[in-house]
This record gives sequence, C-alpha cells and structure tokens, in this order.
Amino acid sequence: MAPSSIDVDALVGAAPPSAGALFRWRVEQTPAKEAFRYPDAHDQWVSIDWTETRSRVDAYAAGLLALGLQREQRVAIVSNTRIEWILTDYAINCAGGATTTIYPNTQGRDFAHIVTDSGSVILVAENEEQLAKLDSSAEAEAQVRHVILFDGEGDGERVLTLDQLAERGRELLASDPGVVDRAIASIGIDDLATLIYTSGTTGMPKGVELTHRCWVYQAVVLNELELISPSALQYLWLPLSHVFGKDLLTIQLGIGFSTAVDGRIDRIVSGLGETHPNFMCGAPRIFEKVRAAVMLSSPRRGVKGRIARWAFAVGRASREYRLAGKSLPPAMSLAYTVADRLVFSKLKDRVGGNVDFFVSGSAKLSSQVQAWFYSAGLVVVEGYGLTETGAVSCVNLPLPVRIGTVGPVLPGTELKIAADGEILIKGPAVMQGYHNDPERTAEALVDGWFHTGDIGKLDADGFLTITDRKKDLMKTSGGKYVAPAKVEGVIAATIPYVSQVVAVGDGRKYISALLTLDRDNLAKWAARHKLADLDHAELTQSPELRKTIERFMGAANGKLERWETVKRFAILPSEFSVDDGGVTPNMKIRRKVVTERYAEIVESLYEEDPVEVE
Repeated sequence: MAPSSIDVDALVGAAPPSAGALFRWRVEQTPAKEAFRYPDAHDQWVSIDWTETRSRVDAYAAGLLALGLQREQRVAIVSNTRIEWILTDYAINCAGGATTTIYPNTQGRDFAHIVTDSGSVILVAENEEQLAKLDSSAEAEAQVRHVILFDGEGDGERVLTLDQLAERGRELLASDPGVVDRAIASIGIDDLATLIYTSGTTGMPKGVELTHRCWVYQAVVLNELELISPSALQYLWLPLSHVFGKDLLTIQLGIGFSTAVDGRIDRIVSGLGETHPNFMCGAPRIFEKVRAAVMLSSPRRGVKGRIARWAFAVGRASREYRLAGKSLPPAMSLAYTVADRLVFSKLKDRVGGNVDFFVSGSAKLSSQVQAWFYSAGLVVVEGYGLTETGAVSCVNLPLPVRIGTVGPVLPGTELKIAADGEILIKGPAVMQGYHNDPERTAEALVDGWFHTGDIGKLDADGFLTITDRKKDLMKTSGGKYVAPAKVEGVIAATIPYVSQVVAVGDGRKYISALLTLDRDNLAKWAARHKLADLDHAELTQSPELRKTIERFMGAANGKLERWETVKRFAILPSEFSVDDGGVTPNMKIRRKVVTERYAEIVESLYEEDPVEVE
C-alpha cells in the first residue's frame, strides 16, 4: 500500500492493544504456520508452529505470575540470541510485565546499574556465568527475588531452570486457566513494555522506556507497507538486547513471517546456507566483513581473476539502469547474465541462494559497500532509528533502493531537520522517557520532538541521508568541517583488513586515523607473505603490512574531499573491546575513551606536520 494512503490512527486503534495481545492475535491468525526454527543441541534445525509457541509462552507467563510478578514489573534478560530469549520475552509481556534487556557482554557496574535502576525483580540468565554477575553486586542481588536459567541447574526455589518455571506455570494454569488471559487484558497500549538501556559513549547507561504503543504501531504499519511477505523466512542473529533485534520480534507478529534463530555470529554463513532465508537484518560490520572476505578470497591473477574483475565492472555499469528501473541495453543484459552465472551466483549461494534483500541498521552503512552488493544483484536496504524511537523510524524500501539514504519516514511518524542540521523525530514509537531520569528526558524530548543527536538532510522526495553525529563533527584548524563517520566508513570499506577506525583531527591541520585490524583477514595476509609465525600484535607493526595499508589508504583518500583525506595513521596492536572500555556493549566505539587512551600516539601523528591543508 502507498504510505500516503495509510490511516495510522485507525490502524493502531483497531489493532490488539499490547504486545501480549498482539502475540495471541498472531496465534489465532496462523496457528499451524511455522513460527520459528532453531538449532538443537546437535545443530539440527527444529521447527515450531504458532500453536506450540503459545503453549510454551503461556507456561512461562503463568510461571512468572506464580512467582509473584506484578503488572509492569520488570524482568531482566541477559543472554545471547536464542529461541528461549524470544519465548521468555513474549511470556513477560503476556504476564503483564516489562522486559529489561541486558547485553550479555555487559560487565561490572553497568550490569549492576541496569538491574537496580530498572527495578528488575526477576533475572533471566543464559547460564551460570551470567548469574555470577548478579552475585558480584550486593544491591542487585538483594533486589532480584528469583533467577531463571536457560542453561544450568536450579535449586528449585530462588534459582529455577526454564523447565521448572514452565512446571510451575502449568500447575497454576491447571487451577486457574484464565490467569494469563487476565494478565494480558490488564495491559493497555500506553503501559510500559520494554526497558532498553542505551550503552552510550559516556556516562552510565540510560533506561529507555518503550510502551506497547511503540511495538504495536511498528507491527501494523510495516505490515501495511508490504515490505516483507508473510511467507518469508527471516534469519535472525542480531542481539535481542538491542532495540533493532527486539523490534523484529514484534514486526514478525504483525506480518506473520517465520524466523530462523541463531545468535552465534560464527555460524551466520553456515546458517544462511542451511536455512535459505528471504531476508536478514544486520549491522554494517557484517556486510563489510562479507565483502572483505569475498575480495580477499577471490583470485587476483589468471583467468578467474580477470573474470571476477570483468563481472564486477559489468555490475557497476548496470547500476544506473537498474536503480532507475530501466531495462539494460541488450549487450549489457547478456553480459550481466553471464557475470551472474559465473560470479554473482556463487556469492548469492553463500548467503543461502534465496535472499530478496538485506536490511542494514544500527549504524551508517558505507555507500561503497552497499553499491558493491547491488552490483552483484544483492539488495542491501538501509533503515534508521534509535533506541529512543523504537528502532525503525525510516526504511528504504527494497525497490527502488536509493543508495546512501535510509529512506523516507514511516507513516505516522514525523521528522524534521533543525536549523543546525540535527534530526528531530516525533511519533507513536518515540520513548516515554528515560527511566528515573527526568532531567535528561527533558533535554532529549522537547514538545514531543526527540532530539536524535544525528545530523542529516532530506532530499526533494523525503529520503533521509545521515551524515554524522552532531557531537562528533570535527573542525580543522583551517576551518573545514569533517564528519568522522564519512572518513571512517570510506576507510573501512576500502581496506579489507581494517576492523575499526577512529578518525581524529579536531582543531588540527589535517585528519589522521587510528586503525585496528581484523584477525582472520590479517592471518590470511600473513600466510601469503610468509609471516604466519608472527602473532597478531607483531603483524600489525610489520613494515610489510604498513606498505600494504598505505597502498589501500591512498585508494581511500581518492574517495574523500581534499580536507578529509587521512595524512597519517597508526595501526594499533589489538582491537578495542568492551572489557577495555573502548567499545560499548553493542560495539559502538567510545571515541573519547580511545583518543584519551592513545593520546601519545595521536600526538605523534602531528609531529613534523607533513603538509598544510586548507
């Protein structure tokens, strides 16, 4: 349906009023249809329909009620993405509670802060390793009344296994069959559904309060847009502790597609090959890694190398026709068919052979990476949103895709650009506020408009392009503004060995960069250069590698404006991590932490300035 013809108020008004009610509605609509498939203990895929899903969810929901869960009380989940996460989250909402999501790599005081600040009374932990985090915080441990374990042994009292929770639930349902029905009926559209803590790049995490309206709105609107077919299969690996992953669970309820679930990142490629999905959502780094792996594994010489280069040249030449919806000229059409058969089909087979499109979100995707996939006949669609706006505020529909944009705003959501270029958003999916933090809520929400902190621009057709974070813009001593995300994106897309990039240069004469390198790709480089006996840290500092990176950096600089080019760079011996504070739990780089930690190296990049830059 055309977005302009959608009556959002009528849609939401006629929809089930909560995530729990929406779940029940989906079961009623397609009771025998596959809901999920997931790997068992032997990595064999198991399928369950919506009726079986309800049976499990109802038992868990009743179990939570048997433990004394009250309306809108929080239940925290700390686990990697797996089927149990999904069923437990649905159960929490069906019991009238609200889910607090915690990244499984959250540590120490951040973990304790999320549990205590959220007021979570039950903790759902993947295993005893996650449970140990609770035991290390006296305040959090005292607050949590019960723990549910996905893996491990319970004591049958305070610590229960998921099976023990279900057993308690079935006992309650036997004596009171309507207990879950009443809990669902008690929740309204503006009640709290989810608390997601934004890790942030500074300070303690902020708890974003998302109501049932957020999830119901996105489910019904995305269904109405017909972006995804009800017969489609999704491959889901995204962290469900992230708003993007969480949103996909509710969108599935609205549309009715099936989902293959496996959160193990090292299993993505094999999982795609085994399940043959129609679409997958991911962060830009996943698409960068796929592209880099293909580029590094492709033959560089001989007949195969020439064929690969020719095929991508044909793909590039075809883009302007395909993006405009025009037929290819006969000779180009024939060439593209041959290129697809010889080269592109192999790439498509590696991702399951059945993908209609990918969706990239959570950070800006490089236009270069997006165009590369499109050349090979694989559409990567960009979307845009924040935790505070319920993940999806804009989405670039697969056809026609506009490379470099995140698409138009969803029907029912308003978006405008402030005088300083900041993107402001208002709509049903925008958060209720920051939990226990009225001051920061008042700063972020002004007259209903959420101030995103992102800088962007709208084209004549209303398609949004994100340029950078407002607070990250750098200004050189020559007065030129530089968006670090642009520089970093070009470098990451051009240098296949790079895993992380931090551009620096605020107040300096020119731009420099700190680089970390991908272990797998660097190992392949080392094998080719007969340096496999060196460890990762030694390799990063080898003169031979430096020459390779310098060559790629020259290519990257050719894609940037003169004042944006990187004049000097340093290769660091290891990647930034959650443990060292260099990245947030959702893997966003903490720029300030990194630049302070490596201040001496940054200073060295400006000793004996190599060139004056306008």
